[in-house]
Amino acid sequence: MVDQLLYAATLKTKDGTKWGYINETGEFVIQPEFTYALDFQKNRLATVEIGERYGSINQKGKFVIPPKFESVIEFSEGRAAVVYESGFQVIDEQGQILTKKSYNFIGMFQESRAIVSDNVNGNFRYGYLNRAGEVVIPIQFETASDFQDGLAVVKKRDNQFAVIHRNGNEVNVYPYFYVGNYGDKFLAFQKGLNEKYGYIDLKGNIIIEPSFTTAQSFENNRAVVNVADNFENKYGLIDKTGAYIIEPIYNDLMSLRENRLAVGKAMNKAKPYLGSKYAIANWQGEFLTDFIYDHVSQYEQGIASVNDSKKAFFVDRTGNRAKRLPVIVGADSVTLIGNLVRALKDTRIAYFDRKGKLVWKQNTIIPLTSRYRILEKLYQPNKNYVVFYPQVDGLKSDIVQDDVNKNLKKLSNLKKIDPNEQLDYTYNGDFNVSFFKKNLLVLELVSYEYYFGAAHGMPTKTYVNMNMISGRFYKLADLFKKNSDYVAKLSAIIAEMIKTDPQYDYVFPGAYKGITEYQPYYVDEKNLYIYFAPYEIGPYAAGFPTFKIPFSNIIDMINTKGEFWLAFH
Repeated sequence: MVDQLLYAATLKTKDGTKWGYINETGEFVIQPEFTYALDFQKNRLATVEIGERYGSINQKGKFVIPPKFESVIEFSEGRAAVVYESGFQVIDEQGQILTKKSYNFIGMFQESRAIVSDNVNGNFRYGYLNRAGEVVIPIQFETASDFQDGLAVVKKRDNQFAVIHRNGNEVNVYPYFYVGNYGDKFLAFQKGLNEKYGYIDLKGNIIIEPSFTTAQSFENNRAVVNVADNFENKYGLIDKTGAYIIEPIYNDLMSLRENRLAVGKAMNKAKPYLGSKYAIANWQGEFLTDFIYDHVSQYEQGIASVNDSKKAFFVDRTGNRAKRLPVIVGADSVTLIGNLVRALKDTRIAYFDRKGKLVWKQNTIIPLTSRYRILEKLYQPNKNYVVFYPQVDGLKSDIVQDDVNKNLKKLSNLKKIDPNEQLDYTYNGDFNVSFFKKNLLVLELVSYEYYFGAAHGMPTKTYVNMNMISGRFYKLADLFKKNSDYVAKLSAIIAEMIKTDPQYDYVFPGAYKGITEYQPYYVDEKNLYIYFAPYEIGPYAAGFPTFKIPFSNIIDMINTKGEFWLAFH
């Protein structure tokens, strides 16, 4: 009997957003109990997160690989890299750890090899593992690429790159500042820093003279290049003689596989970083569509997904709409998975059948009790400004409920924005129920603001700790007895945690100065959580440094007869 195909889907609950798996009729076959879930892979395993740990389940929802890993990377060639005990290791499809030690990084397996990185004499160096988890090419290179057609490009030292076989033997060594990934027996190269890029063959012969500001790998006798010398882009497509198949005049140019390309014209020539409108072209430089799409996905089995600001649908290799597949109005993108179409709109997932009939979508009402519920509302004054925000329902007093909901709107940052304005940034807001018990509701309000062209965006996080009877939004001070000096005592507890707990090694030396009476916080049944914003006391990569303090450790300071405490005890 062939297992039925299952589809990852989310449900908002009083315990936060949960992931499970539905069948083709939209019924949950594996109940939504996971913090996160990925699609089932070809090996019929799916990676899921539960209890801040990752494992893999089968199509019956049973764990084949126990959830004990800090992360699980997608399986390839029967192997997966995992983060376990503060380092990368390799597991097989039964979850057995194959590596004999942890490494700083392990990539995905390709041609029975995976890139591995470790610290060698104080420097990060790269080598390769085999499927048994053994180092078969010593960890010695400054950079390394995946194998393709049995070959990989590595950097030995400054101004010295090499192409190696899977056995580690060198094919050739190149005395250049940069050598790119191997493709079609050609390599992009750069003689010196700030010089132009060209192409060499495996023997090191210059085949195409350096004349490009960027040069991508060859694929099917074609390569994408850029000739712009300033902030503008001038992308084009060349053949192996260096002749242009598509002239270098475009803001963007991306391979879509299957001998198709997405060619982009800047929406605003003065601000090319704002993005492009795309056309689809073939490998011969023939344009199959006009510049009408906001997004084009890669082709797979002759089909690609496109979006034209109003709807998302599928096109075939001719650039025409694919027959017998639906058009989903309002969707940002669509993906064909089995017999269903997964549509994504502003981070929300929905599934449709091949006739366009809705099969399943995420709920917008979150029941808390028979009386209380949270309503999810959408605020989208501009295509680049999207906020999902909460509104409470069921409070005994309409006046209190109105005041609460006005405050929730304000905290969710519902700004007035011209719907026709082309913003220089995107803003996305969302929320989750973090904790609910008795009369206490804790909501997590999150956002991410990204300015086009920036290295990364800036996330924010606000917790609302509110009483469902009085509508009161509690401050940290409301949890403690008067004159308890909770600020100084909590500051000392956190200082000791930073000093003694290795998980806080990332905190910048001297950055932590203690907390304030307005310190961001949240609670659950047994713990107080104090947190800081990115960059406040640690690097961006650390996210929101958070300190978990059990109530049992500070019960002498807590006002156990106060409204805040009694709201959930």
